[in-house]
Amino acid sequence: MDVGQVLLLVVAGLAAGVVNAVAGGGSLITFPSLLGAGLPSVAANVTNSVSVFPGYVSSVVGSRADLAGQRRRLVAIVPTSVVGGAVGCALLLNTPARAFEVIVPFLVLGATATLAFQDRLKRSGGTDRTTALHLVVFVGAVYGGYFGAALGVMYVAALALVVNESLNRINALKNVLSASVGLVTVVVFALFAEIHWGAVAAVAPATVVGGYVGARIARRLPAPVLKGLIVTFGAVIGVVLLWRAFR
Repeated sequence: MDVGQVLLLVVAGLAAGVVNAVAGGGSLITFPSLLGAGLPSVAANVTNSVSVFPGYVSSVVGSRADLAGQRRRLVAIVPTSVVGGAVGCALLLNTPARAFEVIVPFLVLGATATLAFQDRLKRSGGTDRTTALHLVVFVGAVYGGYFGAALGVMYVAALALVVNESLNRINALKNVLSASVGLVTVVVFALFAEIHWGAVAAVAPATVVGGYVGARIARRLPAPVLKGLIVTFGAVIGVVLLWRAFR
């Protein structure tokens, strides 16, 4: 990589770290940047998953105050996210990507709509909350292990239906789940996939800075503003993915 490509990846990492902490979807910044730096698509996807993991960790640190009182919940659901993440990685490494590429935009747009109409959907619900919580954590983790872009949007939308907490605290919970899925992708891809470690060295430290800053910003946003940002960004991500899938 030349100097220009390295700078591109550093800037993309900073932006992705902020976006992942506030709303989710930062991979849609880093993934195209890795392609622009010359990586093949599969190698770019794998390298991207490894690169953004440190940013997830720093997001957890930045939002740790909103995790107070959620330890028991995390102990219960983090193992579910680890298993789901491993399943998603296995799918990526062993199945054609085209079918999932077609489905992903609709998942993202559906998650965005779910968050937008969260209050109405909550009033009409009657599902066993414990079962539903594990289900949404597992499904989100499978998606995160496979592709991961907009994982945060999907997690916030689904968790808001089954967890009786403020959006800021749900966002902090999302950060932990994203980090747990990210850890699985790092381990699996380091063992079984081709990673461009030079690109990781450029992107990963930048996501740490961006993730911490973004988490601090998210904590200070009023819930309606945070919700509006996530819904808006989720809609944009869904449309972009839809365009990419059917162009």
